[in-house]
Amino acid sequence: MSNGVFTAGARPLLEIKRVSVDYRAESGTVHALTDVSLTLERGQILGLAGESGSGKSTLGYAITRLLKPPAEITGGEALYYPRTSRQGMGTRNGAAPAPAAVDVLKLTPGQLRGLRWKELAIVFQSAMNALNPVIDIAAQITDVLRTHQPGLSGRQQRARAIELLRLVGIAPDRLHSFPHELSGGMRQRAIIAIALALGPELIIMDEPTTALDVVVQREILMQLIGLRNDLGFSVIFITHDLSLLLELADKIAIMYAGRVVELATRDELKRLPRHPYSYGMLNSFPTIHGERRRMVGIPGAPPDLRSVPSGCSFHPRCPLAFAPCDRVVPALRQAAAERSDPAVACHRYDPALSSAPPPTNDEFAARYAAAYQAAREGRRA
Repeated sequence: MSNGVFTAGARPLLEIKRVSVDYRAESGTVHALTDVSLTLERGQILGLAGESGSGKSTLGYAITRLLKPPAEITGGEALYYPRTSRQGMGTRNGAAPAPAAVDVLKLTPGQLRGLRWKELAIVFQSAMNALNPVIDIAAQITDVLRTHQPGLSGRQQRARAIELLRLVGIAPDRLHSFPHELSGGMRQRAIIAIALALGPELIIMDEPTTALDVVVQREILMQLIGLRNDLGFSVIFITHDLSLLLELADKIAIMYAGRVVELATRDELKRLPRHPYSYGMLNSFPTIHGERRRMVGIPGAPPDLRSVPSGCSFHPRCPLAFAPCDRVVPALRQAAAERSDPAVACHRYDPALSSAPPPTNDEFAARYAAAYQAAREGRRA
């Protein structure tokens, strides 16, 4: 579905560097994110996938500065590079200077207000909760325009609202409908229209299609890709549904227990997942087209983030765990010497700790089958 319109090697739009987030509680500190680093290219769709509690939504809310106490960003940077054209600058020979990085995590409330909607917007999971139930769609769109573009007349605001609804496939005669008068798919489209109101560079989508049926879900995703191709914005798409990201995203980050454990393009991940957790996720749903594969289940459950296991946090559930896994935290490293290879946080790819060749799909399948059988019999593989 995605056509990869971003240009590799170009100036990135967003650099997330070693971001950590804790939730303070009387029962202990929850380490929701630990040293997460990612780069989002211009025009790219970056997918974040993982089980509930993996930290993917916390990362999205940290970037947008929407975290509330007891959440606390304890470290890291989120460097945003605005377009030069938006700064109205240029050199005498017509070349645009490199844009200065803006650390979103250090902006004042006033600076943050100027960044939101104009440069960065968010689409929440539940449109019915995100929309005001007692205000019609027109008022909710024009509220954004009136706040950030006060120079627009009422007629111009209305014209822009109609344009935005058409852009997302909603007929103009629904402009004055209230949220409860719209279907689930139309409400989600309305939220996307509001997010697009000021032409942002980046839209963060937190499981925006989870509550929709698969037909409407696909329609919205196809429309999202078309809008991305036409308007050139970038997307961070958060979901637990890895199969969806394999159709949508250009690059996918797999998260587990607050860390990124694998970062790869969708084609690389589909062909050969490197991390055992990625393999388990990829093979936990059936295929409809192409080569059939045996479904597997990941044994166990995600860890309590107040007391994350030592070493690799996935090792208690991992069918390929070996001696170093329970005592050494794996670093996110290239899976091979070539820099174009996926990055993975697994000791199986560290030549200093493992002399065996990296696991293949067949080895993953055999180990997971044994672990699944052992789990059914109540023993450890």
